[in-house]
Amino acid sequence: MPFPRGRPCRAKPGHLFMAVTPTMYIAALVGMSRSAIGDSMATLTYETLRDAVAGGSVALRSRLVLQPAGGAGDKVMPPTYGVADNASNKYATETRVVDGKTETAVLLDSVASQANRMELALLDGWESGELNMPVAFVDFTIDDELADLGRLTVLEAPHRIADAIFRDSLLDGTLFRLSDMGRAITDARPNAATSLYNYSPTALLFGMWDSTGPKGGLGAKFQRAIVSEIVGFGAEIGVKVGSRVDPLAIEKNAAVLYEHSDPGQSWTIEVAEAATDKGKPKTAGKDGRPSEVNHGNVTPSIDARSGGVTITHAVQTSVLSFAALRRLRFPLGTDGAPIPREERSAAEVAARTAVAALGVAALAYQHDVDFDLRSRCLLLPESGMNLELLSRDGTAPTHVETDRPSAAALLDTAVAKAGELGLPWCESEIRLEPAPKLIELLKRSRDVSRRSPVEEA
Repeated sequence: MPFPRGRPCRAKPGHLFMAVTPTMYIAALVGMSRSAIGDSMATLTYETLRDAVAGGSVALRSRLVLQPAGGAGDKVMPPTYGVADNASNKYATETRVVDGKTETAVLLDSVASQANRMELALLDGWESGELNMPVAFVDFTIDDELADLGRLTVLEAPHRIADAIFRDSLLDGTLFRLSDMGRAITDARPNAATSLYNYSPTALLFGMWDSTGPKGGLGAKFQRAIVSEIVGFGAEIGVKVGSRVDPLAIEKNAAVLYEHSDPGQSWTIEVAEAATDKGKPKTAGKDGRPSEVNHGNVTPSIDARSGGVTITHAVQTSVLSFAALRRLRFPLGTDGAPIPREERSAAEVAARTAVAALGVAALAYQHDVDFDLRSRCLLLPESGMNLELLSRDGTAPTHVETDRPSAAALLDTAVAKAGELGLPWCESEIRLEPAPKLIELLKRSRDVSRRSPVEEA
């Protein structure tokens, strides 16, 4: 996959939804035709975003009504969760009060999942060269056996740049946390966030808890500045059926199957060829039936606990909190020198605006890659993307709009403005290599996986 060329670092001088006529109401806010409100909506500019971040607004909000791609009334599949045996279903359902009325809601995509999707959308923009930002990655292609892992970036690691994968990798031959960059990130705090802003600004946007670093549970915590979730309303739980007809019509009692002593052969009918455990032949799977190796019929069944749902509509609600960004402080420039007191306020506003611009890009790029959440859960928006700047005095929100090219241009401008005030982003490639101990652990883990039988879902 392509990665941008590195250059040396340098310092330059209401509720989700209203139930009364729901689709019509949300459409009035976020989905009117351009002839109704589109022509009057202004593209989100740097100056507008900067003034909002500086204190003119509390947050930037996006609300989007979605419908199943199969049409209204088509079934969608929410994510399933581990539940008690007596639970009625495996979904995250709850009763929500919407405009004074109760509705059954089902979670279609959680805050954490939405964050991951936005990060992958940003990664897509970075890999294409459209978005310029520091993205650290661990290069596993240095080892032929692990080359299939490719390059794992901070936008893919569960704990972002604080993840154990980065902790156990080398930067220029030094364990990351012992390098100058790693030590600076370890010492970062919300009131001294320059190093994290310099090397991994997406962590300031999506949040990070440095629980795997040298300070353990006392490691710095950065709250999420952007949250998003997709919820289905008017949810009715359905059922699904399952069966399999074997074209070979192999009967379940045709023979007892054993694990073959040669893993490449998988299974055998002959006891003499079977793998043994304490001198006894090992049956394939639980009972050695042909179904354990995917032969034979599967009895038709009905699943009433994870059979999907029908909904009246879904709503994606995303909020980028400027209030959270205003808690971030940048007393030092990215060159390590203190920012003069008389310049610090403007520099901090510029840095926060750059992080906010990342959030705008995350929303725009995620919208552009569509809402295919999982198998049989493809959703289509009823309108184009629309953003609202929310004021603290309760007045009507200000509607602005953006798209993928506009968001990329906005980010470029915001980064340049912050750089002019002493807070540029690192422009060099941040490439790490897995430490030998991590490579060996991975290889041993893969050996175990190869020897372990695969359980049928």
